[in-house]
Amino acid sequence: MKSSTTAAFHPVHASRAFTRPPAPDIQQNSTSARKMTASSSTQRPGKVDWPQSVRQYVQRAFKAEHAIPGIDREDMEEKLKQTITQANERDALNTIDWDHLPLPQQMIQCERDGTTGFSMEGVLFPKKRKSSDLYDPHEDDNRPPSTKQKTNNRNPLEDRVASLAPAFGGRLNLQQKPLDDRSYHKESSKFHTEPVSKRPRRLSNRGHGPATVQPPWVKKVQTPAPIAPEGPVVGRCQDLEKKYFRLTAPPNPDTVRPLPVLERTLELLKRKWKEDNNYSYICDQFKSLRQDLTVQHIKNGFTVHVYEIHARIALEKGDLGEYNQCQTQLRALHSHRLGPYALEFKAYRILYFIHTCNRTDMNEVLADLTPAEMKDPAVKHALDVRSALALGNYHRFFRLYLDAPNMGAYLMDMFVDRERLAALANICKAYRPDVPVRFITEELAFESDPETVQFLGDHQAQGFLEMRGEDNLLHFLSGKAGSTMEAAKNNAFRRVDIKGQI
Repeated sequence: MKSSTTAAFHPVHASRAFTRPPAPDIQQNSTSARKMTASSSTQRPGKVDWPQSVRQYVQRAFKAEHAIPGIDREDMEEKLKQTITQANERDALNTIDWDHLPLPQQMIQCERDGTTGFSMEGVLFPKKRKSSDLYDPHEDDNRPPSTKQKTNNRNPLEDRVASLAPAFGGRLNLQQKPLDDRSYHKESSKFHTEPVSKRPRRLSNRGHGPATVQPPWVKKVQTPAPIAPEGPVVGRCQDLEKKYFRLTAPPNPDTVRPLPVLERTLELLKRKWKEDNNYSYICDQFKSLRQDLTVQHIKNGFTVHVYEIHARIALEKGDLGEYNQCQTQLRALHSHRLGPYALEFKAYRILYFIHTCNRTDMNEVLADLTPAEMKDPAVKHALDVRSALALGNYHRFFRLYLDAPNMGAYLMDMFVDRERLAALANICKAYRPDVPVRFITEELAFESDPETVQFLGDHQAQGFLEMRGEDNLLHFLSGKAGSTMEAAKNNAFRRVDIKGQI
């Protein structure tokens, strides 16, 4: 047999007529590309001969002095390619003024700032001017009569087409027959123009000549709104009583009471508090009184007296948020050496920080104390309370609680139950198997045994009470109640946000 030498396939040369030519650096004009394909399907397009002005524009864009922070080189190259491509597709490379064209980074910055971004369409196809764009109301008056008539009779579409002539090298025939009115309005309503008399004149600068319009790539600078003058208000209201309203606008002098009226108001409120003891009314009136002092910038001994009385009333009623607002203002007023009770309220501040477990502000207060201030009875008592709690000496703490000066006992009432639970947790560890209820009453500063039993019941410890001993006295089973008291203590020391906390 003859060995077959025939190949298993026939080589076929690839046709080059349907190959896609490699894309040039910048997209070619679509019209030129079609012409080149028709003339020679195998001829590769030549390299575009860029005008010198375009080359200088590209070099100017990448200079270091024209760099804008925040705009990457990749974004700038993409914008540059887009700009030159659009000009090349319209055959407008030689008609555009590249020396005054904004750089690509400037175009990107305008777009990001939200201002009117620059568009090559505006250069190649200028938009029809609106009445708000550079309209001069005296332009028609200064124009010769023949020019006026010619401009008014000219079709707006013809003006638009005429504006394209420079971009296409003057190849457009401007003598073409214009569209009639019916087809013109049927094609698109956007070419409809209003009469000149109805055009708004927003840029006419209110009769002072045409306004200067900046290019769209220049960031607009907004004039800040005028700031209302700030200063104290001199009140003219003569009413002694006035409800408190939160200010949402500048205060009206007709609704603000002057200082002599406020002094009479304070005497009235002090008398009504002793007679009626109506806290909601008194608190509302004191807040209104403080507001009138604030808007009039009155900071004197009378202001300190008002805040001190309101703080004491809030402490008596357990309104910790309102007290703390007064305490914050008193701290600033006392720093100006106003008022004779600065040390009293400094002691209250120490007890308040013990209640809120605010160690940071506590350290600041302790650092500001002078040796003379530490000898004051109220301040010394507050420091002893802090020391007893830091050492876990609950016996000394409750002795200090029973001997609190001024109104410090009202502040200690806010955290004494918490400290009682902590003391009971320690008693359960130290006294086993039981302890008389009378011992707890005396040790933890309860007023009576029934109050002690009620306190234990409120914290789920009523099941640990039994009658024991020869005298058949009520005992607390401390050996079995340890876990219950520990859980109650942890729950009491949970941090809670307080309204008005400093």
